[in-house]
Amino acid sequence: MEFQILTVFIILAVTILLFVTELFPIDKISFFIIVALILCGLTTPQEAISGFANPATITVLSLMILAIGLEENGVIQWLTDVIKKLKILPLLLITPAFMVISAGISAFISTTAVVIIFIKIVSQLAEKYNFSAAKLLMPISFAGILGGSCTLMGTSTNLLVNQIALDLGADKFSFFEFSAIGIILLAIGVVYMMIASRWLPKDKAADFEHEYAVEEYVFTVSVDKDSELIGERLEDIEFLNSNGTSIIKLIRGQHTINAPGRYINLKEGDNLVLMSDIDNLGDIKKIEGFKFHDNKTIEIEEESDNKKSEKEFTLRYVELLVLPGSKLLGKTMKNLRNMSLEGAFPIAIKKRKNLRNTKERLIRKNIQEINIKPGDRILLELQEKNISQLYNIENTAILNQHDSTPTIPTSKKLITSLILLGVIAIAASGLTTILTASLIGVASLLLTKSISLEDIYHKINWQIIFLLAGMIPLGIAMNNSGTDLWISEKLLALLSDQSPTIILAIIFGFTMLMSGTISNNATAIIMTPIAISVAMGLDLPLKPFILAVMFAANFSFFTPVGYQTNALIYGTGIYSFKHFLIIGGILSILLWIAATLLLSTLLT
Repeated sequence: MEFQILTVFIILAVTILLFVTELFPIDKISFFIIVALILCGLTTPQEAISGFANPATITVLSLMILAIGLEENGVIQWLTDVIKKLKILPLLLITPAFMVISAGISAFISTTAVVIIFIKIVSQLAEKYNFSAAKLLMPISFAGILGGSCTLMGTSTNLLVNQIALDLGADKFSFFEFSAIGIILLAIGVVYMMIASRWLPKDKAADFEHEYAVEEYVFTVSVDKDSELIGERLEDIEFLNSNGTSIIKLIRGQHTINAPGRYINLKEGDNLVLMSDIDNLGDIKKIEGFKFHDNKTIEIEEESDNKKSEKEFTLRYVELLVLPGSKLLGKTMKNLRNMSLEGAFPIAIKKRKNLRNTKERLIRKNIQEINIKPGDRILLELQEKNISQLYNIENTAILNQHDSTPTIPTSKKLITSLILLGVIAIAASGLTTILTASLIGVASLLLTKSISLEDIYHKINWQIIFLLAGMIPLGIAMNNSGTDLWISEKLLALLSDQSPTIILAIIFGFTMLMSGTISNNATAIIMTPIAISVAMGLDLPLKPFILAVMFAANFSFFTPVGYQTNALIYGTGIYSFKHFLIIGGILSILLWIAATLLLSTLLT
């Protein structure tokens, strides 16, 4: 083995190890890859940074901007309102209906954005109608992945594989060229999940409230020096004896009283750690003599010439869901109050639902010191005018907003919707590339003032852009060093006696396994050159092998880490790893067999 090939394998191994262990964020890992390739002489400096200007990277960036435009102009909320009307369907029909809708939208809009929409919808409907959110979220996530695989612009993986294949001399795919295969695989997924959903956890709101006691927010209030409640016994304070509020502990100076008795009298400076639902929490905020722990007064600047609208400074409550990859992870409520949260003040926390014995844990630990984990919800208080700025906090989702929100003009929704439809129509017609169509769409958003550059800078997930920019030159290094040819030669030697269908199945299966442990985009970059080399070595058509990598890199159903939408629903805390391993694993095997048979028809 040549030294350069060995060096590529070392870099690949270290990269996979870093992705799996998450020792560094993916953008840092990508930057390290770029530097390593230059220092090892595997690429020129120009090739090492070529990922930033790669058509696939710019296309993904443009499509992200279009998705931001849809969210900013209320199109996403409009879709949310329409989908909510499906609550009238029985649960047996809601599952396939939500899966088909998720798949249909994901074929043209970011799958991650679609799943975040459904997390909000399902969470609200599950609490209101007392059914299991777990029965829907996994099917929706899987359907989004399958739907995104049906068109060329459905996922960044499809765009990336297509671009790499073009660079290696293969023919480009048209917009809907592989949609028929994708729809068949989607149908298999929908039918399977309708059956498999029976074995998903039953997390009805009533059951969780009884078993885990975590359907409420936990927060701290202090007794003011002028409070009329000083000297009152806990049993005589009305709101503390309501069904929706309970005392976890009382902190008095250096002493902590766990589960305080009803005959204790309140004193000045006492801190009460309370557990309450959202409605009671709002009432507690209005009680004189109590203040929320460390609460800060939000200053209102008066304009000299014009009085600002009173509504603009109205305080609102917003529930923020913390997702995997958020900068809030590992922080405490105390840390959050010292951070810049876009003008918002964190007043309470709701722990993810799979945390057992929550009340007992909180008795033993100060609420201000509890670490935030994926799936936790933070209740924020902020001025209404600052709500839109919360979207700047990456890897979080606004679940509920308790009070009215500014109305977005219908014209904005129509313009943004028409721009997206125009991008899809132009790209699908073949008149121009998806890159050109998406750039035209972004220019149209800017021209109609439907989005600002400031919003783009703040809301783009730059980690994905850096991932693509760092991994693309790694693919170039594999080609420059001959690593892809070396691997394909070894594979051909091992599989020389096997039929092309078996070899296709092996490529598909290995790609799927790899995508379950590292990023689907990283998997696609590594496997596409290898699949093309194998096909060329066998003198077989390239397209079935390229499509095998494209589909398999997306189909990481058996772990919660391979695809971001799986990480999102895993972060809600209602699934365990075994649900992905068993239910997602069986689906992966079914799709592996079905896809191999379908793609084998293209071998002749």
